[in-house]
Parts: sequence; structure tokens; C-alpha cells
Amino acid sequence: MVEVSESLSIGQVAERTGLSVHALRFYEQEGLFVNAVRRGPGGRRVYRQDDVDWLHVCIILRASGMPLAVLRRYAGLVRAGAATAEERLSLMREHEERVTAEIGRLTESLDLISFKVGVYEDLIDQGDAAVQQCHGPSLPPDQARTPGVRHEAMAE
Repeated sequence: MVEVSESLSIGQVAERTGLSVHALRFYEQEGLFVNAVRRGPGGRRVYRQDDVDWLHVCIILRASGMPLAVLRRYAGLVRAGAATAEERLSLMREHEERVTAEIGRLTESLDLISFKVGVYEDLIDQGDAAVQQCHGPSLPPDQARTPGVRHEAMAE
């Protein structure tokens, strides 16, 4: 049995992906599609569900911080087929490391923010005079602006 693939307009793809029509044209121009975007009668772009599925992968990778150049490289490797599996794995491992590091930085930030929320909740419970006296954690000058370093002194 032959499977009939639904044809989708650029507007329908924009609705299904949350990307603008302009972004879809940009993705095509940048070579981010795995399959060439087909044209229907009159030259209008015609997409299929597999294009939408691929775009969802691209959206997630971009949201995770993957640069366009790396995404373009990844799309090219996917287009090239199974022979590029090792290179794709390497690319994904590198990106995984970047995302994991970013999660670590964000977790540290969240820890500080949560601490400060607790401090202000306690101060508010104690009254207005205590809130006016809060100047933040006492840190040694050499650690006060060191990003990515946990400070035990913040618990003071």
C-alpha cells in the first residue's frame, strides 16, 4: 500500500511549529532542513510531516543553545546518511557537555536566588526594620564577584 503524505503550506507549518513564516524561510536559506523544501504549482513551498518533525528537533536544539553553525553542520551530517553516525555522535556529545555545564551554572544561580528568597521571607516575617538592614551576604572581596564559585559565607 502506498502511503499518502499530507502536503502542508508554510502557514500550516508555522502554526504547527510555532516558528514564524520568516523563520521558516530563514531555516531553508541557512540549509537547516534535512530534505530540500519542495515547491508546488505556482512555486509555493510544500512541506510534509517529516519536515515538521525535523523542525521540532531543530527548535529543541536551538533552545538548548546550539549555535546555527553547529545545527547547520548537524543537518548536513544527517543528510549525508548513516556513514556520518560517529561524527553526529561526537557533535551531540560536545553539545551535551555544553548544556550540562550551563545547567550547572543555572543550578548555582537558582541556589543563590532561592537563598535570597528565604532571607527576604525571614526578614519580612521579622518586620520592616529588618528588611531595611539587609545588605546581602558578606563575602571576602576576592570572592565577591567570582562567577561559578559556591560561597559558604552566603548562608550568614
